[in-house]
Amino acid sequence: MSASPAQPSAADRAVAALQKGAWEEARSLLEPAVSRGETNAAILSVWGWALARLGRRDEAERAVDEALQLEPGNLRACLLKADLLGARQANREASIFYRAVREFGEGRTDLPPDIQDGVRRARQVQDGLTRDLFSHLRRDLAAAGYDETTSSPRFSQALDLASGKKTAYFQQPRNFFLPELPHVQFFPREMFPWLEALEAETDAITAELEQLLAGDERFSPYLKTIPDLPSQKDYPLIDSMDWSSCFLVNGAPTPAAEQCPRTMAALESVPLCRVPGRSPQVMFSQLRPGAHIRPHTGAVNTRLICHLPLIVPPNCRFRVGNEVREWEKGKAWVFDDTIEHEAINQSDRNRVVLIFDIWRPELTEEEQRLVSTLLESLDAYSPAVAAWS
Repeated sequence: MSASPAQPSAADRAVAALQKGAWEEARSLLEPAVSRGETNAAILSVWGWALARLGRRDEAERAVDEALQLEPGNLRACLLKADLLGARQANREASIFYRAVREFGEGRTDLPPDIQDGVRRARQVQDGLTRDLFSHLRRDLAAAGYDETTSSPRFSQALDLASGKKTAYFQQPRNFFLPELPHVQFFPREMFPWLEALEAETDAITAELEQLLAGDERFSPYLKTIPDLPSQKDYPLIDSMDWSSCFLVNGAPTPAAEQCPRTMAALESVPLCRVPGRSPQVMFSQLRPGAHIRPHTGAVNTRLICHLPLIVPPNCRFRVGNEVREWEKGKAWVFDDTIEHEAINQSDRNRVVLIFDIWRPELTEEEQRLVSTLLESLDAYSPAVAAWS
């Protein structure tokens, strides 16, 4: 004799009633359990929703507060609490609960339909509340003299981060992290007085680059498979000329450096990072049309990277953290490559920039010496791993 199928519990039937908008039915199904004190966060959240829909808001508040004490991350309870707070114009507190709904619920595929709808609604309502809040803040800031075009760029960035307009990115070096260095995406030009002299040599450097490109044999894939080490074989730029480089210096000068005397002379006044066998690294980096260098981070945070754009068609973009720029010929920039960055060429021509590394200006001479020794020792211990990293 086969067993009869299990009957839905009162709680399950109450959820079904709630989902179809039968508020009184949901309330009456749960009333016996609530009267006996046989509740949990799930029952109390449905009970609270039914009460709220029936206009019994004070009772709904007590039910949802008890549910959240039992289970702070209960999505149905968080959503109800947010709505009840919003109805009382407690917008700041409501925004906190709507944000919790998003954090707990976004990206999940196992949620009931009414909760999925609630998560989408939480996003819309919270975004609106955030806009209203920061409109209020900007009015008060303007009265205090704040002007986005002239006030502290650091404060403007903090305001964008606080409002959710931008995301905070931090250094994430793969191999070596020196603490207490500022997290800066693109560095101010005034920190590097040698940039103007380098930029003045753009045409001469480009002419030497074009001679190398005419031969093309100096360029090779930037990312290469290294035998006996892990490789992202599904990454389209591995062993591909879509992202290629010609090194002038790779710890030591290469034969290509002899073909670029003006380029090498232009770099003599630059505080290049010097680690025997590893740095400086000076190269022409070429990105073909359609190529996308996916988001990644550099190996060590004790150096910075400089780009001098040489061949730069339109629609070539570079992102560091939450800031996106387009290269302009002859206009260099300095950035921290241990902050997530990516590049894409959406033009119909190749893009080529001169890339080199410099010491971070905050490092003392002793720190430079010790970091250099550490990295040289690492390379000597395991050259293959060091090359891959």
